[in-house]
Formats: sequence, structure tokens, C-alpha cells
Amino acid sequence: MKLSIIILAAGKGKRMRTELPKVLHQLGGKTLLEHVYDTAKKLDENIYVVYGFGAEEVLEKNQHLAVTWVKQDSLQGTGHAVLQALPQIPDDHHVLVLVGDSPLVSLTTLRRLLDVSKTQGVGLVTTRLDDPTGFGRILHDQTEKVLGIVEERDATAAQKRIKEINSGIITAPAKELKRWLPKLKNTNAQGEYYLTDIIEYAAKKGITVKSVMADSSNDVLGINDRIQLAKLERIYQRRQAEQLMLRGVSLLDPERLDVRGELDVERDVVIDVNVILEGQIRIGYNSKIGPNCYLKNVSIGNNVEILANTILEDAVIEDYCKVGPFARIRPGTHLKENVKIGNFVEIKKTQIDCNSKVNHLSYMGDAIIGKDVNVGAGCITCNYDGVNKHKTIIKDGAFIGSNSQLIAPIEIGEGAYIGSGSTISKNAPANQLTLSRAKQTTIKAWKKPTETQSKTGSSDPARG
Repeated sequence: MKLSIIILAAGKGKRMRTELPKVLHQLGGKTLLEHVYDTAKKLDENIYVVYGFGAEEVLEKNQHLAVTWVKQDSLQGTGHAVLQALPQIPDDHHVLVLVGDSPLVSLTTLRRLLDVSKTQGVGLVTTRLDDPTGFGRILHDQTEKVLGIVEERDATAAQKRIKEINSGIITAPAKELKRWLPKLKNTNAQGEYYLTDIIEYAAKKGITVKSVMADSSNDVLGINDRIQLAKLERIYQRRQAEQLMLRGVSLLDPERLDVRGELDVERDVVIDVNVILEGQIRIGYNSKIGPNCYLKNVSIGNNVEILANTILEDAVIEDYCKVGPFARIRPGTHLKENVKIGNFVEIKKTQIDCNSKVNHLSYMGDAIIGKDVNVGAGCITCNYDGVNKHKTIIKDGAFIGSNSQLIAPIEIGEGAYIGSGSTISKNAPANQLTLSRAKQTTIKAWKKPTETQSKTGSSDPARG
């Protein structure tokens, strides 16, 4: 079957109370439109997106999608929206209409719908809700044949008691849609041209309309306000958590994990509470992610430990590394095997070779650090001169004493020692002790401030 897919993404979403087009709101780190597109492209590459409200913003933020964009200049309903795309679709294609605000639509449900429509011609996805308020109701005859769909605003009291609702997902031959859609009437409470009216047209023509029940009602729920968005976010996150656990990952609390990207996670990984995983993430075998950590676009090797309250972005962490707690690993960082990064350490655009340590309260930026290097507490690379960034090179086996400043560009030789409290502005030779300190002085005439002195002025010469 030749297939074309139309995604309806023109709506404003008044109940979202925002100027942001509804399909650009995010769920799990992706826009609602991206979720629907990702599912659609698994079925076929002929994808059309009908857009309208916030047109420029929708296009700007979705240029990466491989679709044909079709603009709906005036928002006159779903039937009018589909009609805008039909001229570009061949008559011998079957059309699958998806809605851009139903991000969790199931691929298996859509495949069942397409299988049914191969023979029946017209099909739709439905589900049953305990509270169907706000949704179009499915009308059946006594033999359970679908006769039509009535929208909530146009339904009678008896029709409003129907629990089976329309998902908005419909499939029909393009040739028939081109005949039916121009005949739609907008004599309804909304004054719009409803796509759902084609179901009644098909039934009157004697064409059997087949409904397919969604795998789960959550799969086809649309988003009309921020409450519904938050509800689907938690459903989505719970599904991500369950998939991870089925793959051999231990989640200490599945309800306190947020996945906002694509994960490649090996077995026996342990993830503690309140962890956020964003972008492209890889976590290797037997690694552990502590509580309250944020990881974005990070590759983590095997047997790595990320301790509590650590932030990692655009970095590579190789096997057996230990990072944190309270560390910040910034973009461009590459830690090789068995590197230790301790508490309140910040690393930026720096490569650190095997078995080196930066354990306490230090900043290493724009640096290349060799093997078996020890960086003491409170050390910094002074990499920025106010205009340009400069590189610091620390060779294998060097020892940087606590509270030292390395003023880049600079090179610390292999096996060099830097004395604590030094400001190093010139290259330090290999296997030598280099230090830079002012002469220590004791002020013999100094007296401890008294209460009176502290009110009238300090006697401490260091404080003026």
C-alpha cells in the first residue's frame, strides 16, 4: 500500500495560556511534533505537516524534520487542514492523518489500523475513557458498525454518555478524501470543517468504517492544557523507566528519573533518585549515577561512579573514573581511565590522562593533563586574558601544590613539582621544584584590634 502521512500541527492551543504554538511544547525533552514525527517516519517517508499558528516559529524550530510543509493560512478546522495537503498527494495513495498534540501514539496501534484499512478503506483509532468529556463520541448502529463521530459541543445528552471517543487518527484513500472534503459543512458549534464528518459520508456510501481500539488510552490522549501535558510527561517517564529496568538497569526510585533524550545503557547500571538524562547518553556496564545528577550528551564507560549533585555536559568519561560529589564537568572534557575528579571541582574543555587526580575545589580549563598527575586543592588554570583563551599543558607525573595558579599559555614539565601557593607564569622544567611566593613578613609593631579601635578605625596595616 502506498502511504502518505499528514500531521496536523496548525492549532494555537488556547488553553495552554501561552504564545508558544502548542506543538512546540515539550515532553521528555522533545517537542510534541517531534514525537509524532518520529513515530510517523517508522511507517513511511511521505510526511506532510500542516502548520498555521506561529508559522515562522514552527518552521524555524523544526527545519531538521524531513517533511513537506503545508501552510493553513486560516484555521478553519481539521477537515480544511487536511484539504490543504491533498493536492500534493497522488490519488492511489492511502492517507494516514495524525494529530500533532498526541505525542505518545503507539506504532503498533497505527500498524493495526493500516492493516485493517487495506481491505476496509476507511479506519479510525478509538479508545474508551471513564470521563470522555471534551472528546468526540463514536456513533455505532445495532451491529456495531461505525456510523459517524459527534463532537462534544454538538452532542446530545444521550450521546455525551458514550464512553468510546475519537482519537483524531483517521485513514482513508486519498481519492475519496479529495471527493469528500470539499463537501464538508461548517454548520456546527465551532463553525469549522470537521475531518470527522467523512466517517458519516463513508457510511452513507456503504463503505465499511473499521475502528481500531488503541493499545492504551494514554497512547492517543491529546494535550489541550498544561495539566494534561504534565500528566502525559509522567506517563512517558514511567515508560522510559520501565524500559530501562527491563534492560537490566536498577532505578532506586523509578518515579524520580527524567529521560529527555536517547539512551544507550548497559546492564547492571544503578541510577539513584532525581537524575536527569538529556540528549545523547551512553552509560557503560556496572556504572553508578548518584542522586541529583544532571547528564547531557555524555558518554560514560564501564565501572564509572558519578557521585551526588554532579553536572556533566558534552563530555567523555572513560572506564573506572570517579567524579564528584558536587563536580561540574563542562563541554569538551575527556577523562581517560581511572581519573578522579573530586568535590567542587570544575573541568572545562580539558583532556586528563589515565590515573590523574583533581580532587578538591579546583578549576582546570583549556588544559591537557598527562598521566599520574596530582592537582592539589584550590588550583586553577588562568586560561582567559579577557579576550582570548589560552592552553595549559601539564606533563605526566607532575604535582601541582595546593592553591597554585597556572597562568596560560604555560607548560609544566614531566615530573615537575609546583610549590603550594605559587603563581606560575613561565614554563616549569621537568623534575624540578618551581615555586613563586612573596617573602613572608611579620609586623612586630602590630597590635590586636580592640573594641574601641574597631569603631574608630583599624590598626591592621593590611586593611589600610
